[in-house]
Amino acid sequence: MNFSGKYQMQSQENFETFMKAVGMPDDFIQKGKDIKGMSEVVHDGNHFKFTVTTGSKVIQNEFNLGEECEIEFLTGEKVKAVVQLEGENKLVTTLKGVKSVTEFNGDTAISVSGHSLVAPRAW
Repeated sequence: MNFSGKYQMQSQENFETFMKAVGMPDDFIQKGKDIKGMSEVVHDGNHFKFTVTTGSKVIQNEFNLGEECEIEFLTGEKVKAVVQLEGENKLVTTLKGVKSVTEFNGDTAISVSGHSLVAPRAW
């Protein structure tokens, strides 16, 4: 499966729990609760590039499946992470001892294990 596409966040569940688990400050969590971000994914073999746009803030993270990488949060903090492919359509990210699973099904991406988003591919 190719994960390339653009995704608009539609909803968030367990956002606070996930953000606290990865060490985000309370003021950032409160500000981020209502932000509807846009993500663009470029997938080529084992290499992924995620561009996340939230308001005027743009963050780009790149990684190769199964290799340790550095992921930047919207706060500017950078953390070590490993992203694995599970099955044919799930990306499992492990960072700071917390796992986040993003499942891609057709035009949607749903992240679970801490936060959930439903993001239809509208382009």
